[in-house]
Amino acid sequence: MKAGITVQLDKPRTLRYGINALAKVEDLIGKPITSLDLNNVGIKDLLVIIYAGFYHEDKTLTVEKVGDLIDEYSDITTMAEKIGEAFTLAFGKPSNQKQGE
Repeated sequence: MKAGITVQLDKPRTLRYGINALAKVEDLIGKPITSLDLNNVGIKDLLVIIYAGFYHEDKTLTVEKVGDLIDEYSDITTMAEKIGEAFTLAFGKPSNQKQGE
């Protein structure tokens, strides 16, 4: 199982991006995950990415509920950073980065 990043919201939740989460992102945004530019993503897509990362541990979540949790317990900038960390765990460092960067 892929490692994840713990995020404190209403309770500790783990962002994890295994194959099922990535497929869920593709299904909900309607395009391949490889076409996403995480440095230039809209709020709707960001919410879907967060939702998909949490879905493995809480199947009752909805995209709207995730938005409510972020509004109440965090902020979008923090969550975007956490997505970056979780994607790094899922995929590793980009090949153009040297070890230790």
